Amino acid sequence: MHVIRVDTSAATILLTEAPALKVRDRQTGEIAKDAMTGEALMTVGVVYIDEGESSLIQVTVPESGVTEGLTVGAPVSLPGLVARPWQSVSNGRERTGIAYRATAVAPGAFSMAQAG
Repeated sequence: MHVIRVDTSAATILLTEAPALKVRDRQTGEIAKDAMTGEALMTVGVVYIDEGESSLIQVTVPESGVTEGLTVGAPVSLPGLVARPWQSVSNGRERTGIAYRATAVAPGAFSMAQAG
């Protein structure tokens, strides 16, 4: 599937859920790992606001990319943010969605486009 780079330069991104380990298998509790590096993966919840539209999304970040000083409700930056469309079939039902991934999550600032 294609990877779509997300331009965050004019967006305001606010942290809605603190970083937590991403669970690969809910039954066993297995933690998700990066396929290339083997590093544990984390998820963060954010509200992404751009051009008057907002979306609540979950973003996957490598554990080493989670920066100190994150506060729920505060603006964050998501360098290297990409979106990957996905689809799966389970029990004859097709599911689709978009998976978001960033190289890091760090304290950010409010976008000047949103402030104006």
